[in-house]
Amino acid sequence: MIRTIAAVTFLALAIAIVLPFLIVYTWLSGGADFMFEMAMKALRLSLRIVGVRVRVEGAENIPARPCIFVSNHVSNLDPPALVPYIPRRVAILAKKEVFRIPILSIGLRQTGIIPVDRGDTEAAAASVETAIQAMRDGRSFLVYAEGTRSRDGRLKRFKNGTFVMAIRAGAAVVPVSLIGTQRLMRKGEWYIRPGEVVARFGPSVDAAEFSVDQREELRDRVHDLVAAGLPPDQVPEP
Repeated sequence: MIRTIAAVTFLALAIAIVLPFLIVYTWLSGGADFMFEMAMKALRLSLRIVGVRVRVEGAENIPARPCIFVSNHVSNLDPPALVPYIPRRVAILAKKEVFRIPILSIGLRQTGIIPVDRGDTEAAAASVETAIQAMRDGRSFLVYAEGTRSRDGRLKRFKNGTFVMAIRAGAAVVPVSLIGTQRLMRKGEWYIRPGEVVARFGPSVDAAEFSVDQREELRDRVHDLVAAGLPPDQVPEP
């Protein structure tokens, strides 16, 4: 618990003290690459503080083109444990509630994080359109296609929306099997246990080869690839 408190304190100070300068620098320079790089370094340092080690496998499967990284989702630890170890700048469709945090909300918008209002269908659709255009412009995204965290750690069914996005953007879909986070930060707990996380990137699937009518075929293929990279206690139940 002490390590978690130390890591949270470190990140809070970074947001309050360092982030305002990065916001100004990003505004003056016109690009957010430096801010994103600094944020990833801060997240990696916070993981070391709590004793979490991340092992990356299969990075050679990531193509050079814009990608949608599709990962299983079992813990609140998933984003900070995965995003800093994706070897490129990625954006996320994030809950609008995160954007209520002062200062942080400005930095999130500057780095391309897109707010989503799940309670407003029209607003959510507009956010998806923004993401599709961002991918066409060369941005990659990380998506948790199950829509919410798995309660038992096992992979659940994917929703179709992610794959409609991928098809319309003509992006490559990279399956990500994230292993171990459910043991380090369990659902309902606020502290993080030390341990190892494995981020396993599977072979990519070219969404440009599918039509929107084939979204379920693409969904099921990616689901099978994510499941193939998971240990027995995380694969879907028969």
